[in-house]
Amino acid sequence: CMKNHASAKSSFTLAPAEHAQVKRLRRLLKARSNAEVIRRSLKMLEESLSREQLRRQFHEAAARVRSSTLEELRELDGVVGDGLDDA
Repeated sequence: CMKNHASAKSSFTLAPAEHAQVKRLRRLLKARSNAEVIRRSLKMLEESLSREQLRRQFHEAAARVRSSTLEELRELDGVVGDGLDDA
């Protein structure tokens, strides 16, 4: 079953420097059209933001684990030597 993707046409004006950038990227990417450059750029930007969000979530989770681990190590520190002198 093929999804119905009604193409919404949109056009917009780019500043000369941005238009030159699109043309340069089109050559570098060997893209068939300026629209393909824009599509690929948007996809890469979205993936980059997703990776950044994941990285931030991992960092926050690691910080939570680290603080609870340090707390547990401090609690264990007090009991490490208990009972060892009797041997």
